[in-house]
Amino acid sequence: MKNTVLVILSVIISALLFMGCGQDKTPEVKPQVVKTQVVGSGNQQLEGTYTGVVRGRYETNLSFQVGGKVLNRNVQLGDRVTAGQVLMTIDARDVVEKSNQGDAQVVAAKAQLDLAQSNLNRYKQLYAQDAVPASVLDQYQTAYDAALAQYNQAVAGAAQGHNALDYTALTAPMSGVISAINAESGQVVGAGQPVISLVQSNEYEVEINLPENHLEDVPLGKSVQITFWAIKNAKVEGVIREVSPVADGVSRTYKVRVSIKNPPKGMYLGMTANVKCTEADRGELGELLPISAIYQTGRQAQVWVVDKGDNTVHLKNITFDNTGNNSVRVKGLSLGDIVVIAGVHKLHERQKVRLTEDE
Repeated sequence: MKNTVLVILSVIISALLFMGCGQDKTPEVKPQVVKTQVVGSGNQQLEGTYTGVVRGRYETNLSFQVGGKVLNRNVQLGDRVTAGQVLMTIDARDVVEKSNQGDAQVVAAKAQLDLAQSNLNRYKQLYAQDAVPASVLDQYQTAYDAALAQYNQAVAGAAQGHNALDYTALTAPMSGVISAINAESGQVVGAGQPVISLVQSNEYEVEINLPENHLEDVPLGKSVQITFWAIKNAKVEGVIREVSPVADGVSRTYKVRVSIKNPPKGMYLGMTANVKCTEADRGELGELLPISAIYQTGRQAQVWVVDKGDNTVHLKNITFDNTGNNSVRVKGLSLGDIVVIAGVHKLHERQKVRLTEDE
């Protein structure tokens, strides 16, 4: 009986040992998969989006050519007007009095001219009869010339007064939209004081402000994409038409005007627009990489580069400039380098990795 028990125990122990030996094999661990980018591969694109405002290409500040009190304002902000339409009028009473004064001066000057003409004719006859010397005739000729000059001056002054009557009504020089009103009924305005702003409605543009380090991204004639905050799913093409040669004294940015080729329905002046400018990466400026590719534990910035021979990674010193939009321009890499662009803080020197394209 005792021998039987020993045999059974021996069999059980042997079975347990056999099972344990089968579980000692450790599963193989595959190298970590990394996302990479090859330096110099393809045509990298740098996109910058700038916020601007919809404006008219031609904006005119209108003013009266004579001063006076505003009597009527015939338009409201945002009204569409046609060329020749009366926008605002001022009190014409003072202008009428000045015009009448000019007419009276013309009548007085004409009377003096007629008298000088009669005297000159009379003394010409007397001179022809040798009744008066030539010096006397010269005096009356001079008097006539002076009267004629005074008459012409009075006529010109009267014409100016008549023109001033027309200036009491401010009319639209072209069709457009009223964008600003700076005077109200009862207000006294001076000649040349802007009272209404008119924007021509046949051409619209977007005005944006660019920092000086991005001026090379917007050459004249470059095509850009324009979207609108208030108009969903509206994307139109624009063209860089004008770049200011001088920076703003306060913001130190440059104004850029973008023409809109086909304005979308529902677009109005003053709307917020986004201008997206895309430009091919310029090789002399370095490689464009996502900011997640930078590995930096001290002052020296580095990136992980994959060795093509054994698929191990090693650090390479670089310098970089932040371009915005989560991108950096990296210098110090060689053409064809395989750079890890994600998960860089999980790697260590000479670690073996697998590339995503190998999956």
